[in-house]
Amino acid sequence: MSDQALLDDPDDGPRAPEEAARDNEKTLAEQTVGALTAAIEASDLARINAIIDDLHPADLADAIGLLREEDRLALIDLLGGALPAEVLPELDANLTEEVVSAMRPEAVADAVAELDTDDAAFILEDLDEDKRAEILAKAPVVDRLALNQAFDFEEESAGRLMQREVFAAPAYWTVGQIIDRLRGSEDLPDRFYEVFVVDPAFKPIGAAPLSTLLKAKRETAISDIMNEDLTVIPVSMDQEDVAYKFEQYNLISAPVVDEAERLVGMITVDDVVEIVHAESHEDMLALGGVGAEAGLTDTVVETVRSRFSWLAVNLATAVLASLVISVFEKAIEQVVALAVLMPIVASMGGNAGTQTLTVAVRSLATKDLTAANAMRIIWRE
Repeated sequence: MSDQALLDDPDDGPRAPEEAARDNEKTLAEQTVGALTAAIEASDLARINAIIDDLHPADLADAIGLLREEDRLALIDLLGGALPAEVLPELDANLTEEVVSAMRPEAVADAVAELDTDDAAFILEDLDEDKRAEILAKAPVVDRLALNQAFDFEEESAGRLMQREVFAAPAYWTVGQIIDRLRGSEDLPDRFYEVFVVDPAFKPIGAAPLSTLLKAKRETAISDIMNEDLTVIPVSMDQEDVAYKFEQYNLISAPVVDEAERLVGMITVDDVVEIVHAESHEDMLALGGVGAEAGLTDTVVETVRSRFSWLAVNLATAVLASLVISVFEKAIEQVVALAVLMPIVASMGGNAGTQTLTVAVRSLATKDLTAANAMRIIWRE
C-alpha cells in the first residue's frame, strides 16, 4: 500500500490544490498520525501494520510522539506489547521511558539483542533499577554483560555513548585476510567505517578506512595502508568534548580506549550528530530558563517544576527593580516622561542581555570563548 493511499480517505473526493500544498509542507509523521489514530481507534491491526511497514523507523517514532498518551498505549497493546526494535532509539528522550515501560519485558529484551550497545543503553538508561534489571535478565548473556559495563560509565561520557561492537585486526594481517574475516563474521557492528589496527596489547596504533581497504591488493599488509595519525577517545571524556573532536578533526569514527589505553569500543559520526542535537536543545532551553529535560509531552506538574525556579528568580529581580523605582517616586512625579522611558530602558536592557548571553553560550559550546580571549569579549560586550 502506498503512502498516499494510507493518508487519503477513500470516501473523500479529490482534494483542493491548497489542501494538497498544505499536506506537502507537513512532515510524513504529521501526515500519517491521523490515519494511525483512526486505525488505533478502530483496532484495525492490519491497517496499523501497513502504516508501520511503509514508514521509516524515525518517521514512525515521530508519529508515535504525536499520538495522545492513551493512543500510544493502545498501539503498543494492539501490537502485542512490542514495537520494532529500530524505532526505540529514534523516540524522543522524554517518551522513551513511557514507551519502554508499556512494552513487555521480553519484547524489550529482544530489541536490546538486535540493537548496538549504544542504542540499547539509550533506551534503558532512564528506567528505574528494578525495571532495567527485569529486562536485562531476559536478554542474552553477552548483551547483558555489555550493557551492565556500559552503565558503569558516567552518563554523557564516551564510555556510555560508545558501541562495544568493533572490528580490529593485528598489524601483520593482510587485506585479503581482513576481507575474508569480515565476510565470515556474524558479530560485526551494524555500521562501521574503519578497521582499527591494534598491537599485541590490544592498543590501537592506526586505522584503515574501508574505502582504502577495498582498493588495496589482497596481499597488502594492513600496516602498509593504515593511517597512524589516530584520534583516540578516552572512556571518561565528556560527550561535548567528543563532539568537539569530531568537528575539529573531521572524524567519521574514532576508537575509544580504557585507562590502560586498550581498545574497548568506537564512536561513529551518527552518534555525534545526536550529541550535537541534544546539547543544542539543552542550551536553548537553558537560555529560556527551562530545565534540560523539558518537553512537549511533560505533565503540568513537570512543566511547573522545570520552570518555577527561574520564574521565581525573575520575580525577585522584578520586585527589586520596583523597589529601586520607588526610591525615585518624587522625581517621576515631577518629570512624567521618565515613566514613559522606564519600560523602554528595561526592554532594551533585557534584549541586549539576551543577545550577549546567546553569543556567549554558543561560543562556550564551540570552544571559541576561552580564558585567552574572555576579558576582551567581556570588555567589548
